[in-house]
Amino acid sequence: MSDDLSGFSMMDLFRMEAEERLAVLSQGLVALEGTGATAEVIEPLMRAAHSLKGAARIVGLGTAVQVAHAMEDCLVAAQKGQIKLEPAHIDALLVGVDLLVQVSKISEGEQESWQSSHGDKVEKLVADLASIQAGQALGATPAPTPSPAITIPVPESRVVPQAQPQVQPLPELSRAIAAQASPPPKASSPGPGPAAAEPADRVVRVTAESLTRLMGLAGESLVQTRRFRPFVESLLLLKSRQSGLLETLQRLEDRLSSAGKALPAAERELLSTVRGQASRCLEGLGETLETLEEFARGSEDLSGRLHHEVLASRMRPLADGIRGFPRLVRDVSRQLGKQVKFEVVGETTGVDRDILDGLDAPLNHLIRNALDHGLEMPEERRAAGKNPAGTIRLEARHCAGMLQIVLGDDGRGIDLDRLRVKVVEKGLTTAPVVSRLSEAELLDFLFLPGFSTKEKVTEISGRGVGLDVVQSMVQAVRGSVQVSSQFGKGTRFILQLPLTVSVIRALLAEIAGEPFAFPLNRIDRILMLDRQDIRDLEGKPHMLLDDQPVGLVEAAQILELPAAPREDSRLPVVVASDRSHRFGVVVDRFLGERDLRVAPLDPRLGKVPNLNSSSVLENGWPVLIIDVENLIRSIDNLLSGRQIKKLSAEAAVHEEARGPKRVLVVDDSITVRELERQLLENRGYTVDVAVDGVDGWNAVRSGRYDLVVSDVDMPRMNGIQLVAHIKEDARLKAIPVIIVSYKDREEDRIRGLDVGANFYLTKSSFHDQTFLDTVVDLIGEAGS
Repeated sequence: MSDDLSGFSMMDLFRMEAEERLAVLSQGLVALEGTGATAEVIEPLMRAAHSLKGAARIVGLGTAVQVAHAMEDCLVAAQKGQIKLEPAHIDALLVGVDLLVQVSKISEGEQESWQSSHGDKVEKLVADLASIQAGQALGATPAPTPSPAITIPVPESRVVPQAQPQVQPLPELSRAIAAQASPPPKASSPGPGPAAAEPADRVVRVTAESLTRLMGLAGESLVQTRRFRPFVESLLLLKSRQSGLLETLQRLEDRLSSAGKALPAAERELLSTVRGQASRCLEGLGETLETLEEFARGSEDLSGRLHHEVLASRMRPLADGIRGFPRLVRDVSRQLGKQVKFEVVGETTGVDRDILDGLDAPLNHLIRNALDHGLEMPEERRAAGKNPAGTIRLEARHCAGMLQIVLGDDGRGIDLDRLRVKVVEKGLTTAPVVSRLSEAELLDFLFLPGFSTKEKVTEISGRGVGLDVVQSMVQAVRGSVQVSSQFGKGTRFILQLPLTVSVIRALLAEIAGEPFAFPLNRIDRILMLDRQDIRDLEGKPHMLLDDQPVGLVEAAQILELPAAPREDSRLPVVVASDRSHRFGVVVDRFLGERDLRVAPLDPRLGKVPNLNSSSVLENGWPVLIIDVENLIRSIDNLLSGRQIKKLSAEAAVHEEARGPKRVLVVDDSITVRELERQLLENRGYTVDVAVDGVDGWNAVRSGRYDLVVSDVDMPRMNGIQLVAHIKEDARLKAIPVIIVSYKDREEDRIRGLDVGANFYLTKSSFHDQTFLDTVVDLIGEAGS
């Protein structure tokens, strides 16, 4: 610990103490059921309870003192072999942990009222713990209710939030708390006798914002130092030219000598002077170049080490973010009557603190889904020839410059036939359409907001608010998520996340004479494709990759840039994919890999199609970073003949006079988009599609539409926000809007109509004439 703790109040110090001690208690108590309550395993738990009791007494938290003292007595009795800790006893001790968590979070002004209102609960718990200590029969102690709200808070490993200056505490009290605040030994590391205390790191008070800025500056320094390299290369070129000049002078002198002409003394002296000056210039240039090269290497090495060190300061071991999960698995599995083992591989894997904080909710949802949806009851597992205890396995590793998180279970897996039935039951598509969907396209429905395969809603799951949270978090950090399942064997979710969000590793490619960057984590592969290997399928170019046809498209065409003429027989191709689509993007040439400092685009530009950020190359040239996910959607629109066309005002007038009415469909579900498009096109309307609210807003601003049909729940911009933008624009507010949602939520309907939507329909309207009748009522028939 830092010697200077005077800036913290006593409650601040107590909370710091409580976070670490309660994490040890929670993990250790859950581990007791699996490892057995030996004296060595109980030792760190007893000391944690004892330390909490002393710290609570110092700050005057009588309730915490009572609970911690009772827990300590139980643990001491168990350590001495006087009692044997049963599952019901551990339940009671975990209830004590939950109470201490609540006490530690109470503000100083509310402590007295909280203690008085929870007095009965505290007395009952203390009485139960006293019964356990005395070896008496324990009454039915309710198992703690699993809830994210009681997840044990994880202490920062190096960074402590800044506190407001307080009155300096008495030195002896500050030392007492400070002595207790060093990291305790882990409960999972038994050894003979008391475990030796781990050496404590010094703690400095740094705000998260300051650390983020420092990370950005370190990343910028790493990129900027590489600008020396082009300068060194230009000096090498100058050195080469200087050498050529000397050689030319020497050949001139040799030629004059061989011609038998004697040069006058003045000219001979002048030629010698020129050669000498050129030689000295070359020698000086060589020395300067050597010095500059050494400086460039040193600067790159120093910047690289600085970036690595700052990155390491932002990294926390995965274990810091998952300490509450063993407790979650235990509580939920007991509530469901299931037997579950929770395994973690790669606890020490470093994770950026921002990404680790964001992982809590997604992993929480995935674990709850695995417990409720995936793992079978013990008798069902026995009947299937499985171990009655199911396994949930969480793995973390660094792979190809990315963080890979894998959460898998050995449960029943996903029944694709049942999933197809659910999709049709929820009105998301028709039976003929769903029967043609591939496995990847079908599994995409799991990530829709509100989608659940559960027949009954419980407090564990069934509300359909899980996997869309996972997808939103992953997309927010420019990552990807994949799901694979084998019916009867289990399910795996694979999250591919960047190691840091400030610097990315990217492939540079030239497109229409300009450099563009593809983030490496979003590229499947790159290749040089022979023209003779290109095939035409349904009139569109494809190549064969892994025995599967992959659509090809020119990058310049997608980015609306002038295409460069091609003479080479081999084409450079970048292969990228999402969960449902895989495409090959043809570029002009590859420029190599770079580490790029990510800079956001000016917000006044809005969402620029197919791009998400920018950077600067080492030669000072700007480079735009491709939004691969958006690019894949644009390619899908283009190859499917649904590319949104930008029309001039004059062209729009002519089209309005001669063509059918145009409808824009905005929905992030490919299946729902296709269904709406087919319904409208079969009625004669011209239909364009957009894949989310931002894509829809860009489309409606650049095209001419008679009607907009929008979903509600979409990434980046939801339907309510899209309608508000349309109705606030003087040029667009006359366009009628229909909101179509799979949820009939009254609050959404009211919000949608309040911001200006003309109708709010549910997706069940696809099965009758309601949807099409509404369209006709608003804009008339397609050709009218």
